[in-house]
Amino acid sequence: MSLTRAGGQIGIPGLYVTEDPGAADEAAQQGALSMRFGLGWAKSHSFHTGQCPVMKYHRPLMQAILFGKVNIADAVNVQMITLDQAPQGYADFDGGAAKKFVIDPHGSVAL
Repeated sequence: MSLTRAGGQIGIPGLYVTEDPGAADEAAQQGALSMRFGLGWAKSHSFHTGQCPVMKYHRPLMQAILFGKVNIADAVNVQMITLDQAPQGYADFDGGAAKKFVIDPHGSVAL
């Protein structure tokens, strides 16, 4: 909210926080998020939630990937790992690492 201009819109797509019994604090266990709605109100922000309109974007994105205009691996922060590294990759992902781990068990993907 501090980065969004006055009168701007904030979208929160794909955030599924119904509850997480294993979360660190009681609010997160119940699926409650702490947000500064007062700041949003003061700056006249609009808030939107829900799923992304995937069907609106999937064909142009697919074409951009196929014709080399978008490197999807860079866009989603892919890190290739070996099968032996998989347990650590899962632990890192569960810990909130901002990466997508791709397991290449035979080392067959050229980097």
